[in-house]
Amino acid sequence: MFESTYKGRRVLVTGHTGFKGSWLCAWLLDLGATVAGFSINIPTKPSHFEVLRLTDQIEHFEGDVRNKSSLQHTIDKFCPDIVFHLAAQSLIRRSYENPIATFETNSLGTLNLLDCLRSKPSVIASVLITSDKCYENVEWLWGYRENDRLGGKDPYSASKACAELISKVYMESFFRESGPNIATARAGNVIGGGDWALDRIVPDCVRAWSEGKPANIRNPNATRPWQHVLEPLSGYLVLGQKLFQGNPEVKNQSFNFGPPTNVNQSVGELITDMAQYWPGAEWKFEQEADSGKPESTLLKLNCDKALQMLNWNSVLEFPKTIRMTGEWYQAFYSQESSSVAKNTSRQIGEYTEMATQSNLAWTQ
Repeated sequence: MFESTYKGRRVLVTGHTGFKGSWLCAWLLDLGATVAGFSINIPTKPSHFEVLRLTDQIEHFEGDVRNKSSLQHTIDKFCPDIVFHLAAQSLIRRSYENPIATFETNSLGTLNLLDCLRSKPSVIASVLITSDKCYENVEWLWGYRENDRLGGKDPYSASKACAELISKVYMESFFRESGPNIATARAGNVIGGGDWALDRIVPDCVRAWSEGKPANIRNPNATRPWQHVLEPLSGYLVLGQKLFQGNPEVKNQSFNFGPPTNVNQSVGELITDMAQYWPGAEWKFEQEADSGKPESTLLKLNCDKALQMLNWNSVLEFPKTIRMTGEWYQAFYSQESSSVAKNTSRQIGEYTEMATQSNLAWTQ
């Protein structure tokens, strides 16, 4: 897999205790990497990170990306070959409640990491994960491309656009001829087992349904490019592979990772499909009064660049994404934690097998 790029490599994941970060650590361990993580806390209870017992398998560093000296200490001590930067405040509605912390974490945190990398030439490659929300969303019908305008009407989206602009400055000013090979990755609306964040549609439903309660659903007509968590992670790993190999075409670039543009289900469709895996599941649509906290209703990504330059493509059709997500949560609420941890590894294997059958380049 990934031409054995990660086997025996030292890989640092910031935000490793989160939903995507914990899945990435699990996959990197399966690939034979020596993994370390840097994160401020365990963000949810339950926690996929704790279910996997990752503290027993990786080097676990506690720290805040807003504190450059703490981040620098971790990088100096672990001496990574590759860095994946996922640490973020990732919730739109929370960004309205605490915009300063959102901008500091997502923008200043990215700035701190980039400056740490500038003084650590032993780091060969770094993938900086931002979000599909970094685009100025005018809710047009076609997918946003990497050269479309950045922006954001809410603090979260704007903070991710800022992170992209900061990254571009460092690419042009410091990493054009030397330093680590870096790139940014944009993906969003990721679902899958192990996500318990507040104000996300799947975790909100799972929490309610596990307690025999109806789920409260906002904006049922809003559409998103839903994808299983392993889809963008495969893209991040491909991008890290190309950067580590010194491919000049991908250095200092940005890439979208998402499903085909014709895959754009509504919130209502997502809930209806998820309910197949929860007998007796109920929900009710609540039309919110204007709270002054708008969320976009239409968002698509164009991923042609990743296809052409990275030979990356999505693997799962929407029904399989829903099946894997539903089965993971079913296992969690009906089994012991040790069995659930094995289920994560099993799903990584299932995903890579489907990718191999599709003859995707990264499976080599």
